[in-house]
Amino acid sequence: MRTGIHAVLETLLLTVALASPSALGQPNDHFVQIRDLATIEGIRDNPLIGYGMVVGLNGTGDRRQTIFSTQTLGNILLKMGVTIPAAAVSVKNVAAVFVTASLPPFSRPGTQIDVTVSSIGDATSLEGGTLLLAPLFAGDGQVYAEAQGPVTLGGYSAGKGGNTKQVNHPTAGRVPNGGLVERDTSLDLRKLTTIALLAREPDFRTTRDMAMAINHEVGGPAATAIDGRRVELSLPPAGVPELLARLLGLKVEIHPHAKVVVSERTGTIVMGRDVRLTAVSILHGDLTVEISTEYQVSQPAPYSRGGVTTTVPDTQLDAKEEKVKHIALGEGASVEQLVTGLQAIGASARDVVAILQAIKAAGALQADLEVI
Repeated sequence: MRTGIHAVLETLLLTVALASPSALGQPNDHFVQIRDLATIEGIRDNPLIGYGMVVGLNGTGDRRQTIFSTQTLGNILLKMGVTIPAAAVSVKNVAAVFVTASLPPFSRPGTQIDVTVSSIGDATSLEGGTLLLAPLFAGDGQVYAEAQGPVTLGGYSAGKGGNTKQVNHPTAGRVPNGGLVERDTSLDLRKLTTIALLAREPDFRTTRDMAMAINHEVGGPAATAIDGRRVELSLPPAGVPELLARLLGLKVEIHPHAKVVVSERTGTIVMGRDVRLTAVSILHGDLTVEISTEYQVSQPAPYSRGGVTTTVPDTQLDAKEEKVKHIALGEGASVEQLVTGLQAIGASARDVVAILQAIKAAGALQADLEVI
């Protein structure tokens, strides 16, 4: 019966074989559009946060000990002309929530965005609730949007006491198109003379190729690679959106880094085809020690005087040591050879993590090793 790590290794081996240049009939070089490799500096999403209240719950809201929700309800009623002391409020159909959203670039007043609401009290579910009007603030403390609308959940919670059933997370939900942008945050590209392209993964060859492709397209030295992350681009006085649309569609060669990512929790191992190993010899074995204790009852002899019934521990120790398993990899060994060797010794997920870390410590793994 094959273990989970064997299935993962076999899948990895098949993926590497199918992705090899000989199998696909393609050269080693890969070309990707600039828009997939880099972002434009200053054109990004901005996080928003606010505080609000969800009403209309079916007795699943905050309880009386959540003071801030009752204070909020009292303040809302006061704005509506209803004056009541906050201490007298005892309503289980409301819940205090934090409201979060992401403000996309080039947002103008009237743009609709999705918002997420998350309970901050002791409410058990936000199912069927409606978010009341809540202002959303950015990092500068200014209001950029407002949110309101019915909350949708991806789960539910039913039952009381010990007989309950919960699916997913019922204390957090979304309000689709519930946010409305109120402040203009769009960037006027016509006022810019230069922009910068920021590579998602820093690499000097990538920024160099991006600058060369842009200069070849425009027919002049318009782009300059500053470092492994940044490419500066001079803009013409007009037609900036059209120029960016044309330049971001250019394809440049990518140079992937040799990297190995392993997850000990799930047994997942991802290794690129460019990972290489120097000559290395791996010895792997297991030592299992089992200790068991059984308690037996000791009875005194019949008609004996001063005898006491007691328990006597009986401890047994058993040590089993497997034979050392050996893998020998030559200079420039590939991922396929490493996977085959790990399969041959029947390595588990925990074993593979330890082996890869030992190979990296020995300087035989010519790649970055990341354990997640």
